[in-house]
Amino acid sequence: MKIALVTDSTCDLPHELTGQFNIHVVPLRIIYSNGEYRDGIDITTEQIMDRLDEEIPKTSMPSLEDINNLYRNLQNEGYTHCIVLTLSASLSGTHNAFRLCAQDFPGMRIDVIDSKGVSWMLGFLVLEAARLIREKTDYQEILSIISQIKGKIKAYFILDTLEYVQAGGRIGKVAKSLGSMLNLKPIITFDENGKLHPHTIARGKQQALKKLISPIYQQIASTRARIGILHSRAEKEAEALKRRLKDLENVVQLYIGSIGPTLSVHAGPGLLGMVVYPLD
Repeated sequence: MKIALVTDSTCDLPHELTGQFNIHVVPLRIIYSNGEYRDGIDITTEQIMDRLDEEIPKTSMPSLEDINNLYRNLQNEGYTHCIVLTLSASLSGTHNAFRLCAQDFPGMRIDVIDSKGVSWMLGFLVLEAARLIREKTDYQEILSIISQIKGKIKAYFILDTLEYVQAGGRIGKVAKSLGSMLNLKPIITFDENGKLHPHTIARGKQQALKKLISPIYQQIASTRARIGILHSRAEKEAEALKRRLKDLENVVQLYIGSIGPTLSVHAGPGLLGMVVYPLD
């Protein structure tokens, strides 16, 4: 048995980790009026941020050609099994695209799993799967463990503005719930179906930061956890969060980094997010 691990570019894992664990990453696409770019390959988050005043691009799932080519290459390399972990199917057609293409490769078992989230919600799942594969865990056991832990991983985000997430059509229940209160700072999470959902609302940035970190403190009070801090052009605030968390006893690992190009299109500048993966 030879197991491949595949994910999409919204996992926000740095290249050194995907390379170290032999994780195959398929890019989503960023579409401007004058051209199309592959997430993290042809365009960076900073380049998107620099152009937001000129044009808010569209995002699209990976091309079927890219997915088919990857599956074909994996099969040719002798892989018999393939685990695919994707961003929330409620936010993108990426999950369904991987499933559709898998039907053309009956000689390789392909399991496509919806992470019900994005960024480090997906990234932590991918790293856990990579660890299990490296330890030669039984294939069915890997699938079972991934299914168990994906419901435990939680994320909370502050959006500096709802302009970009509205433009991308990804706001769903958030817009309905906030209504005329768009001048406030929403803290957003994901519901059990992988849809954006308002966790709470804050007045001003400082109150928003307190409400962002509060559920994290509650979760790590009684369990060890890995934590991811993510941002879009809010490095100072992200580093401040890191300083508050890095020495806490139950924080086993702490990651910090910028969100990737696809997510930056929908978040815009000023996003701060925290993802917590309880280990106990």
